[in-house]
Amino acid sequence: MEHTDLHLSEQPMTGMLDTDSPVSGGSPAMEGNGDGFLPDLPVLTHAAEWTMDQVPPDNLTTVIHDSNSNSESDQSSPGVLQRDQQSDLGSVEQAVQHFQLASAELFQAVHQEQDGSDEQSRSPQVEQQNQMEESSEESQDGQKNTAESLIHGQQMSTAIEQQLEQEPAQPPMVTEDGSPTNMELEEFKTEQGEPVEEPPVPPEPTEPLLPAEFEKLAKGCEENPEDFNGWVYLLQYVEQENHLGAVRAAFDAFFLRYPYCYGYWKKYADIEKKHGNAQVAEEVYRRGVQAIPLSVDLWLHYLSFIKENADPEDPETTSRIRAAYEHAVLAAGTDFRSDRLWETYINWETEQGKLANVTAIYDRILGIPTQLYSQHLQRFKEHVQSNNPKHFLSEEEFVQLRVELAKANIDLPAGTEDLPDPAKRVTEIENMRHRVIESRQELFNQNEQEVSKRWTFEEGIKRPYFHVKALEKTQLSNWKEYLDFEIENGTPERVVVLFERCLIACALYEEFWTKYAKYLESYSIEGVRHVYKKACTVHLPKKPNIHLLWAAFEEQQGSIEEARGILKSLEEAVPSLAMVRLRRVSLERRHGNLEEAEALLREAMTSGKNASETSFYAVKLARQLLKVQRSLTKARKVLLEAIDQDQTSPKLYLNLLELEYSGDVQQNEADILACFDRALNSPLPLDSRLTFSQRKVEFLEDFGSDINKLVVAYDEHQKLQKEHESTKRKAENGYDFSLFISVCSRAVTQHVRTFV
Repeated sequence: MEHTDLHLSEQPMTGMLDTDSPVSGGSPAMEGNGDGFLPDLPVLTHAAEWTMDQVPPDNLTTVIHDSNSNSESDQSSPGVLQRDQQSDLGSVEQAVQHFQLASAELFQAVHQEQDGSDEQSRSPQVEQQNQMEESSEESQDGQKNTAESLIHGQQMSTAIEQQLEQEPAQPPMVTEDGSPTNMELEEFKTEQGEPVEEPPVPPEPTEPLLPAEFEKLAKGCEENPEDFNGWVYLLQYVEQENHLGAVRAAFDAFFLRYPYCYGYWKKYADIEKKHGNAQVAEEVYRRGVQAIPLSVDLWLHYLSFIKENADPEDPETTSRIRAAYEHAVLAAGTDFRSDRLWETYINWETEQGKLANVTAIYDRILGIPTQLYSQHLQRFKEHVQSNNPKHFLSEEEFVQLRVELAKANIDLPAGTEDLPDPAKRVTEIENMRHRVIESRQELFNQNEQEVSKRWTFEEGIKRPYFHVKALEKTQLSNWKEYLDFEIENGTPERVVVLFERCLIACALYEEFWTKYAKYLESYSIEGVRHVYKKACTVHLPKKPNIHLLWAAFEEQQGSIEEARGILKSLEEAVPSLAMVRLRRVSLERRHGNLEEAEALLREAMTSGKNASETSFYAVKLARQLLKVQRSLTKARKVLLEAIDQDQTSPKLYLNLLELEYSGDVQQNEADILACFDRALNSPLPLDSRLTFSQRKVEFLEDFGSDINKLVVAYDEHQKLQKEHESTKRKAENGYDFSLFISVCSRAVTQHVRTFV
């Protein structure tokens, strides 16, 4: 890369950044991953009503059960805008659509009236948002061209800034029927019925041109998207130049290739926040946690962002933050190193004074194998000893414990709120605390056994984050053994989580993606499809084997068009791969499209880079024409034309000979002999011509009708054999003579040295 004026870091470049945060502490940053089957997250700018009851208590991985993905996504409160439920979590362009209208209330009113209103009554602003949404979806589905994504990001950033500058400072008025009064119409009338012209539209501000250095760095990334260092230079440059359009274009294109770099999601959000775009920054975080749901660090940064930007006067703020914590622990809480996330959640609930919620969180974490599992039990005991059971237990458990204590011959009035005797009250509290800890101790003991089984594997994980450098063999072996152990001994949910963790560090290894997809085949067809799609469109766009497996999977499911598209896209990304072209041909043949199969082979012959490649496809086409389409004439024509182009290919003559042998040999004697003569008179090597001569003699012996032809063929064969032996003898004699000279020379040299 050419020299630039960038002030670059001296530290090695990895897929992970050390982003300081008050919640991160001094522990090493860790990457995480997971399937994109996540429920929608709360949006701070809308009055979403999230409660603890709306979040499932069990930490199940939704990729295992197809039906769960729909049920979890329906848990959002009706207060959340319907458009949030329909949009994908990870699109900054879609996030912008949330803020294009002047206020959330107006957007909600327009959305409610949208079904009953005429298509032509929509404002140009809403129409433009819909166009932006369509372009966003095309950009997400594309992910196949880095250059297109850079151009798209530049255009999107221009549209965003222009629209934000044109918006009025005050929210528009809303009429009694719920329709906005500032809807732009072609013509409207005053009370007197006279048409009034629209006020002149101020000129749109022009977007500053992108720096020339950006164009150069971006072009380098377009030409070589696998160059991770090139992307790092580009991102450092746009951050240094502080050009928002360039920042968005660069980061959006980068994440299409490397979505597992959590540190860069944090950087992107910080830049948006620095420019005063808190809502866009939030959507960047949402995209990040969708791309890598197991990233504990990114969740912690996102949660800190939510709390910092929350409105303390809003009564729904607490429920929204709690819902965000629930989504975080559901996504990343089963990771072996997720302790900091759980501790942050516990500390926040403690600050809110919700001690019963704290106990409920401990009930969950005490059953999850994590690195700091013993500390959780110790802190739970401190939590129990320092608080009144009436406050840290749920009402049901509190009443049940008092009843159990009463039945245990303890002189306590069951069901009463307060005891008149302080001594008995203290005794009851201590007994209840003891029972609470005792009931959790058994769960902890079982969890401790599970941790001990996995401890050795976890210690063997030295690089849990993403990096473009190859992993050591010991690391790869450790992941393989860990996965095999979990598949044999663990639950499906824990197996999925481990696969997702593994595919952060091993994202560039086909074998792990293939192993994951094969495992999911017993549980979820959509899960398998999701794994193949993520591997082939993001991490391994030029690896043929996994693409072929994906295409075969789709064909097994009856998705023939999808299989065609996969193979065609792979051939465009990695042209001239014979295995891909032959798979496309076989796909069409299996489904009766013989004309398309023939066309694909002829196209491959025409576009062959050399004679050998053309001859290869000619043989394949001739076989298909003969064996499948039963056309001997067309097959012979293909081979003869190929021989004219490549007269030194023994395979062409052998396949032509096989083709002639496939019929009646007595009727085809002339054609067969002509094939032999064509090979014997060609510029083939002497060894090959001798082989064809031998086969010609054998044919005439077995099937020939004229003894004269046999005698002539035999004489010609003897001549070739003598010529071959003569050539071989000359080569041997030449080799022996040179060896003799070499030995004699060394002997003379040694004799001279001895004499001296």
